[in-house]
Amino acid sequence: MTLPQAHAPILEDGTDAAAAVGGGDDARVRGEARDEAAVTVVDPIARDAGAADGLPERRFSAARLFARGRRPSWALLVAVAVIVIAVLWAVVPWLFTSYDPIVGVPAEKLLPPSAAHWFGTDAIGRDLYARVVYGAIHSLSGALIAVTVGLAAGTVIGVLAGSIGGWLDDVLMRLVDVLLSIPGLLLMLSVIILLGFGTVNAAIAVGVVSIASFARLSRSEVVRVRRTDYVEAAFGSGGTFAAVLGRHVLPNSLTAVVGLAALQFGSAILAISTLGFLGYGAPPPTPEWGLLIAEGRNYVATAWWLTTLPGLVVLVVVLSANRISQSIGRGTR
Repeated sequence: MTLPQAHAPILEDGTDAAAAVGGGDDARVRGEARDEAAVTVVDPIARDAGAADGLPERRFSAARLFARGRRPSWALLVAVAVIVIAVLWAVVPWLFTSYDPIVGVPAEKLLPPSAAHWFGTDAIGRDLYARVVYGAIHSLSGALIAVTVGLAAGTVIGVLAGSIGGWLDDVLMRLVDVLLSIPGLLLMLSVIILLGFGTVNAAIAVGVVSIASFARLSRSEVVRVRRTDYVEAAFGSGGTFAAVLGRHVLPNSLTAVVGLAALQFGSAILAISTLGFLGYGAPPPTPEWGLLIAEGRNYVATAWWLTTLPGLVVLVVVLSANRISQSIGRGTR
């Protein structure tokens, strides 16, 4: 019994794929001919950047899309600049101000914003801009701790539930449902009561609240990737569970989690500022953003800058982090 011969694929112009490459040794030409014969699906990002209709894109590069006119928007550039400045405030605050954030001059109390004091001064003569700059380390480090706690714990729970399944999936997801059923602020306050006050404890409390979101997203992505053909082929070719999980499932399922982490970073800044405003964060005279807003609430009628300017800083940083997370989310789809 003889097997039927496999015919070479025919290209759109009616020529044979093998003839198109001419039997040469050029791997790039053979690969492009093979892709055209298989009618490779055009990458959506490349298509939006100007790929011709009906012509498949075999490779993708950011430089190619940039050359075709797909440039980052001005809003994204501004958001990145804001985050960079906030990080520099946290790392090298002395480069941005020469004032002491703790010690003030009583004779210069409650001065409005001016060239000497960009954000004005508070009730005991401390430069408010200096306190905002030096307070970046507390708010940003707290947000980083919160995102790390939520990302690590939530991803582990989601990966275990999605990859193993069965009774373990049911148990872990029911625990996640319990976390989601508790109001976020109530859960944060409960954790702070157990751990005590302080920026680090407040950050851990915020991270505990975000565990459920990371767990649900990572589980759904792992389940989606496990049902794909290439993962089934990896198992069918003799791949072990750990090897397939580490080589195929995790790299292709955690990209969406990265976008959520960027989004949670902005939310964590807002949540930590809220806890600081309520008095559960850093104690006075620590220049923490939420505490700065709380200290100025008694002077809203006479010194509006004490609450308005730190609040605007928090708002701009949170919106910038959310804008970056949206860009990451679109880039991973």
